[in-house]
Amino acid sequence: MDNRDLLIETLRDAQRLGFFGGALMETAVSHAEEFVTAIGPLAPGSRVVDIGSGGGLPGLVLAAALPHVTIVLVDRREKRTDFLQRAVRRLAYDHVDVLTTDVDRWSRRVANGDLGTFDAVTARGFGPPDITLSYARRLVAPGGRIVISEPPAGNRWSGELLDRLGLSSERVGAVRRFVALPAL
Repeated sequence: MDNRDLLIETLRDAQRLGFFGGALMETAVSHAEEFVTAIGPLAPGSRVVDIGSGGGLPGLVLAAALPHVTIVLVDRREKRTDFLQRAVRRLAYDHVDVLTTDVDRWSRRVANGDLGTFDAVTARGFGPPDITLSYARRLVAPGGRIVISEPPAGNRWSGELLDRLGLSSERVGAVRRFVALPAL
């Protein structure tokens, strides 16, 4: 079994456990690969965090595509992070860490300078747009990118919210990329 097949089989295990819907896994992986495209190039040693990692989409797909980057998968539900830890071992992703924590509290610690920021933040189905983006903004370094799954039509991100958080935004395929503007 090659690495992609092992990744897809691991994600199917997460699907059987109910961590995400019943979409064809190859389609779900292709969607997750759009996150990689939207993040863009990252230097070796960069740091990426996937919030609300659940069963590993897009986090495990990011890990497969970005072996030169440290990836942190975060979820508050221990059942899911236990699965993710087993998946990381199975896939031999030594550049991936799994963290069981509440993103609100954790992102506040990052924003307060207690923990380091990230070069990119991803989220898929995490929560309401304003909450997802607010947490992600606390985690990302100036100039960093936030990539969030987008519904098929429309724009759920108000200009007021983007201005308040200091973000620019553009749609990239099925995801939306935000860039953290440097503080003035």
